[in-house]
Amino acid sequence: MTFNKVLDVYLNEADLALNFGLDVFHPEKVEQRYLNDVRHSLLDSEAKGPDVLYSIAMDVGKKQHADDLITRNLLYGVVAYNAGLIGSELVRSQGHIHAISPSCNSSTPEVYEIWQGEAYIYMQEFVSERPGRCAAILAKPGDIVIVPPKWAHYTVNASQHQKMLFGAWCIRDYAFEYQEIRARQGLAYYPVVTDGEINWIENPNYSPEGMEVKQAREYPEFGLSKQNLYRQYEENPSQFEFVTDPLSYQSLWNDFRP
Repeated sequence: MTFNKVLDVYLNEADLALNFGLDVFHPEKVEQRYLNDVRHSLLDSEAKGPDVLYSIAMDVGKKQHADDLITRNLLYGVVAYNAGLIGSELVRSQGHIHAISPSCNSSTPEVYEIWQGEAYIYMQEFVSERPGRCAAILAKPGDIVIVPPKWAHYTVNASQHQKMLFGAWCIRDYAFEYQEIRARQGLAYYPVVTDGEINWIENPNYSPEGMEVKQAREYPEFGLSKQNLYRQYEENPSQFEFVTDPLSYQSLWNDFRP
């Protein structure tokens, strides 16, 4: 499947590099995350897999929007995931919680949009013995997934064979919390491949009450459409205030459905 991502950004699959068009601002250096960075949260901390798990470019956009995005405290990131397995798990991030951002005095949400391949966005309400609601959302090109404030989450390349690419909106003064997640050796479920099938294996450091595996849905309550996320910003620059000022949308978070 292909998707019109609007931004002139391309993935060089050979070395998981991101290339940008002339009208796109981007960081001087694309960062990479390595297998050793996520070992604390794996089912098998000694597992072998790709050395480079994903490449990430934070603060990307059309040059004409650079000043407006700074004014709105809004940040767009582009991330490319490698294919393969880490031991028996799909390639994924270690998981984090969005810390309280000083600009809004709140943990903040993240809005994903898959460009290439397929992803699972796994999320859970709490990082405690009882993790509350747990869900893995399967997203394909053009699908949108929102992770609410305070929810712990990680991103998974749902394919062993195809590299995955996505864009995401978040707040500019974002920060991550990892300590509790690492202390419990990850989140409440691991995405394990057995005989070609993906199974969600419980982490024994939690006592979950089950989880849902769901298809990505639409979010009319947030005013979002199926149109490209960056295009929605272009047409209505205030569209993503729920990202930068989540406390003003508390009723939506209270009733949030993964």
